[in-house]
Amino acid sequence: MEMESLRLKSFSLLLLLLALQSHTITPSNSKSIVSSLPGYPGQLPFKLETGYVGIGEKEEAQFFYYFVESERNPDEDPLIFYLTGGPGCPLSFNFDNAPENITLTSNPNSWTKMANVIFVDMPAGAGFSYATTKEASISSDSIVVKQANDFLRKFLIDHPKFLKNPLYITGISYMGIVTPIITLEVYNANERGDQPALNVQGYILCSPLTDKFMDFNSRVEYAHRMALISDDIYYSAKQNCRGNYVDIDDTTNSCTNDINMEHILEPLCNKSDLKPYCREYYYNFAADWANDKAVQQALNIRQGTIGKWEFFNTTMHYTEGKNDTFCYAYDISSSFSYHKKLVSKKCRALIFSGDHDMTFPYVGIEQWIAALGIAVASPWEPFYVDDQVAGYEMTYAQNTYSMTFATVKLLKKLYVSGHVLSANVRVVVGQFVSVLFYVV
Repeated sequence: MEMESLRLKSFSLLLLLLALQSHTITPSNSKSIVSSLPGYPGQLPFKLETGYVGIGEKEEAQFFYYFVESERNPDEDPLIFYLTGGPGCPLSFNFDNAPENITLTSNPNSWTKMANVIFVDMPAGAGFSYATTKEASISSDSIVVKQANDFLRKFLIDHPKFLKNPLYITGISYMGIVTPIITLEVYNANERGDQPALNVQGYILCSPLTDKFMDFNSRVEYAHRMALISDDIYYSAKQNCRGNYVDIDDTTNSCTNDINMEHILEPLCNKSDLKPYCREYYYNFAADWANDKAVQQALNIRQGTIGKWEFFNTTMHYTEGKNDTFCYAYDISSSFSYHKKLVSKKCRALIFSGDHDMTFPYVGIEQWIAALGIAVASPWEPFYVDDQVAGYEMTYAQNTYSMTFATVKLLKKLYVSGHVLSANVRVVVGQFVSVLFYVV
């Protein structure tokens, strides 16, 4: 299974579909404003900027970003620093007539309706980000943490009007490992007196990987709850494995090997013979689009900086138990201790997960949240969209720290950076984000 933070092309690129007008760019920290997009009728209803930020002593790592200003009140609305794509994007693909005619549709529930969002391709080698030296092309979880902090500070130095906006660090899936560490470093930098001071308020995680043992281990309990394994198999595993299911016996594996981990109700597709009902079927259209020379020119991509655009960078993407590669080291196995440290800060957190997502099941998320030892502020209860139960939530609080944990009910397919959450996910998460931002 593929962890989205290490996808070659972040889904922010795919959902934004920024086929931009040509602009002259400079070698470093270049940026351009886009007012219209081929495939979208008329002027864009939001302000869009794309560009590169160079990181390193000689700016050897060049990170490509998309910055969408809030459609409501960009001067005061929160600023979201988003690692990999997700439900906050203002535009979506319409693949009905792909690949001959791919059009854009507006997302009425985008996070950009009420927040400024920076989407960044990270690490170098993902998306349109690249490195100018061999050394800069070698990355790791720890390097991503440092580079993300450097990127954020350089970006805000270049965009000083947003320094006062409430800042939230956000990540999905594998980026759950690094997002709380980045968040804590921003808090620590402020306490050290580093300049500029950032108005960090908290963090947001979607179906995050937090602990490589706890999250993978929780799959067995999740499989039992969802009737993928029987009571007999589950209780036998509990007795014989003594709580360690990572290297589970073949009996349990045989029950789940042919299950789609990203959405257990979806078919598990043969990648050599994809059908239109497979999510992977549409990945090829994205690759066709991104490799189009006219599209790359319109996007202001620096020619010759990347090779063929592929949906996954197979030299980087992580699978369970995978060893380090020649260009990426998976050197952080758990970010739980960083969550624990954030509890002592004036910090607000939102953690949400699809209830049919087995990649990093909500069961494991519940376990590490419980291990934080934070008091429950409001118990488990349903929340509603259009008078229907859309999921469940509970909140925790300790001094100046608060956390909302939510599961999102799956009603029909909607792809969110490789995780299927809900047909209502944009509305649901938008509601939670609104609460996170504005309710004391």
